[in-house]
Amino acid sequence: MKKLVVFLLCFSFQYTIGSAQSVSKKKLQKHLRYLASDSLHGRGAGSVDEAQAAKYIADNFEKSKLQFLPGTSSYYQNFTFKVKSNPPSDDSNGVIRYCKNVVGYLNNNATQTIVLGAHYDHLGMGYDHNSLDPNPEGKIHNGADDNASGTAGVLELVRVFSKQKTKLKCNVIFCLFSGEELGLAGSKKFVEMNHFDSSNIRFMINFDMIGRLNDSSKTLLVMGYGTSPEWSKVVPACNQKLALKYDSAGIGPSDYASFYLENIPVLGFFTGQHSDYHKPSDDIDKINFDGEKEILEFIARVVNETEKYTKINFLKTANKESTKTKLKVSLGIMPDYIYEGKGLRIDGVSENKPASKAGLKKGDIIIKIGTMEINTIQDYMKALTNVKKGDIKKLTYRRDGETMEADVTF
Repeated sequence: MKKLVVFLLCFSFQYTIGSAQSVSKKKLQKHLRYLASDSLHGRGAGSVDEAQAAKYIADNFEKSKLQFLPGTSSYYQNFTFKVKSNPPSDDSNGVIRYCKNVVGYLNNNATQTIVLGAHYDHLGMGYDHNSLDPNPEGKIHNGADDNASGTAGVLELVRVFSKQKTKLKCNVIFCLFSGEELGLAGSKKFVEMNHFDSSNIRFMINFDMIGRLNDSSKTLLVMGYGTSPEWSKVVPACNQKLALKYDSAGIGPSDYASFYLENIPVLGFFTGQHSDYHKPSDDIDKINFDGEKEILEFIARVVNETEKYTKINFLKTANKESTKTKLKVSLGIMPDYIYEGKGLRIDGVSENKPASKAGLKKGDIIIKIGTMEINTIQDYMKALTNVKKGDIKKLTYRRDGETMEADVTF
């Protein structure tokens, strides 16, 4: 009986996407060969090499006859942000980066829109010191998995959905973000610059590191699973062979967090961490193309399955603090990584965590923890390393120009 149910489910999946173009492994390989090639020198945010990658993406949008985003006259969305030195230096103002998101629009003449996105930048030649290589400077970080895999995946779904015989009931924004590796800069700027009505965005799906599916375990992490009650119906129903693991949080270390903070349901897909992460060894020879094809077919089914629902409702989630540094305590906030002033601006507050219990809100700027002044995110991380669970610290912050204090219990 169980086998019969599985067979019927699989048959219904194929029927659901029967009118769609199939995902092409050959085209994925073509995109990845270019994006992760030495000629692009690691696609560092704001570099001439990243600009070449942006042109490649825009050319593919044009081939698929995507339109410009309404109100714009180009596939490019230019923006600037300041990068503070790492490690910190006397230059507290940071260095300006000139970057561009690449955005295409599939107009299905619908009232609602979905967003499919990925970041196309990586670590370049290692000069931003966010590499895990002990001596990264001057080494090409090709970022085949992180995130040429996600970028290639979006480009292939551009082709699939633009040629699909039965049009989706929603418009689709395909967005490749710059500056993710320097703090989700591109996705945050996209959200800020477009000022869209979040009620018209059904959901956002993010592709970040989807190129290393393990053939034995078939494990795929689904992030943002708790941001809509519909995901628990849609996602499992579309799965055939993958071993799905779920992370409910809407705040996390990739671009979906920028959309979640605008009260938009999100999903993020990730095949897992590996020893080549943020190292020059993240190369194309380690990509599992059959596995990525399988993942993209699954995501295409998810998108088509959502057509059955009149609304994908948004839910707030219990969020993890976004940090890669191991700390003994958590304040329970999402830092604004591209805030250009002094202090640490809060971009999101998790419920029932120390910050929310002390009354802190999104937009507050932390300027002191205990006696330590907070000028950069590095100061913030350093301050927390000296805090133990149960400690009570006076936290000084600015809200609407007014300096305020709160006692925070960690």
